[in-house]
Amino acid sequence: MSIKQSELILNPDGSIYHLNLRPENIATDIIFVGDQDRVDKISKHFDSIEFTTRKREFKTTTGTYKNKRFSIISTGIGPDNIDIVLNELDALVNIDLQTRQPKEKLTKLNIVRIGTSGSLQADIPVNSFLVSSHGLDLNGLLHSYQVDEISNLEIENAFVAHTNWSAKKAHPLVISNASNFAKKFISEKTHQGITATAGGFYGPQGRVLRLAIQDADLNHKIDSFHYNGNRITNLEMETSAIYGLSKLLGHNACSINAIIANRADGTFSENPGQIVADLIVYTLEKLVE
Repeated sequence: MSIKQSELILNPDGSIYHLNLRPENIATDIIFVGDQDRVDKISKHFDSIEFTTRKREFKTTTGTYKNKRFSIISTGIGPDNIDIVLNELDALVNIDLQTRQPKEKLTKLNIVRIGTSGSLQADIPVNSFLVSSHGLDLNGLLHSYQVDEISNLEIENAFVAHTNWSAKKAHPLVISNASNFAKKFISEKTHQGITATAGGFYGPQGRVLRLAIQDADLNHKIDSFHYNGNRITNLEMETSAIYGLSKLLGHNACSINAIIANRADGTFSENPGQIVADLIVYTLEKLVE
């Protein structure tokens, strides 16, 4: 049975609705960034560029680096955008857009996110790299899908108990990275830990301007959480959605952050642009090794 037009929306030229891409426009090795400007900061290292497009916050460039084909996609900010990007990318490779039916032979994408984040732990300093071992969904997006088989209930329940998590909020979910894929990026230069993914930048991450927040002590509870050697190392807005949706759809995913701030000691990188530039080169080299 074909997927209805209202569920799988295509543009008049046959490209997928939000990303403005056709299947031939993307590689199977994909780099996610949040900021549109970061797409060019990566693609300037490419040997050649074959395609580029932009619609809304989604900019895509496809080209080659050291004879390997890559696509770079800006996702914008937040788990809701990740929901759009990952579902549409999967549709491009695993649904026949002519018949609107899933393909019998599925394609596995390799997805790495290059992001920026603030460390929650004093021993993970600014200007360091962090590979997310897990994504901790604090925003509830993944509850829209059937996640029981990919979540880590023991860690989740320990976190709920430790934080006295409000029953009015979505139950936290913990999703691991694609471990074999993630090994490519782990070295003596990287830290590892659980990355918490919030649904917003201010209240959901414990920032107070004029609005009081539901739990003023939540950030301290997050910082102090430990379970079987796992701790929460940083807080951002995309990783859990990338890990959860990639795992459900059968793709490999790893999230790497340049640590530009340390919220434990109140420090901020004196040159955040340089640490991001260094992480870009590091990631590209690891992808082609």
